[in-house]
Amino acid sequence: MPLWTIETTYRLPIYRHKTYEAETLAQACRLAIEDDDWDHEKRDDESTGETYVTGIWSGADAAYSGAAQTIPSHYTETAERIAKQFEVLLGLVKVLASPGGTPPDPVFWRERAQPAIAKAEAITCRRERSR
Repeated sequence: MPLWTIETTYRLPIYRHKTYEAETLAQACRLAIEDDDWDHEKRDDESTGETYVTGIWSGADAAYSGAAQTIPSHYTETAERIAKQFEVLLGLVKVLASPGGTPPDPVFWRERAQPAIAKAEAITCRRERSR
């Protein structure tokens, strides 16, 4: 039976509480984002993110030695899947909303739209279940 080395990751929120003086809420947010002083950071061990696959290699103890395998999309980070699916759906909407109205071959585009919609719904449902 084949052996696989799988790298998995989860995100650990690191946060800080800091006061900023600013004219507006938006300016205060900008100051907070641009502030690179994290000397008093805190770890939020209670709110770790999902575990997802970040690398796959053939063989035992093979991380970073040899060619990495393609990670099946449903094992990647949800945010990455959402972003990629957004691109697909945006492309379909652009075609369907083109100035000509109906695309040249509605059946052709419907056949492409239905799996994209199903995948987007699966991502959305999985994300809601994990909350």
